[in-house]
Amino acid sequence: MYWIITKYLITAGIVVFISEVAKRSDRLGAFIGALPTVTILALIWMYIEKQPDEKLTHHTFYTFWYVLPSLPMFLIFPYLYGRFSFLISLVSCLAITILCFLLVIWIANLFGVQLV
Repeated sequence: MYWIITKYLITAGIVVFISEVAKRSDRLGAFIGALPTVTILALIWMYIEKQPDEKLTHHTFYTFWYVLPSLPMFLIFPYLYGRFSFLISLVSCLAITILCFLLVIWIANLFGVQLV
């Protein structure tokens, strides 16, 4: 139980750290936030918990494919937020991201990559 609490505290601490840095510097906060922090933490936690090597390599492989459809959101959100409310912009980006996920899943299938 202590291990799970430790993982939560470290992971949450990093997210809070990024948001605090972003308050002071847009560029630095975005840079730190863009780093694959969550993936690195997940790999560390899986490694410490002695997950098979195959699990770690699969995790990074699938993460690559799942990052792709989220990228358009980072270009679309600033455009939408300049014209609409935060909530409308966020929900619109969520819908667009879901559509991009479906598109990437379909394209990956054409290349023999089974994502779902």
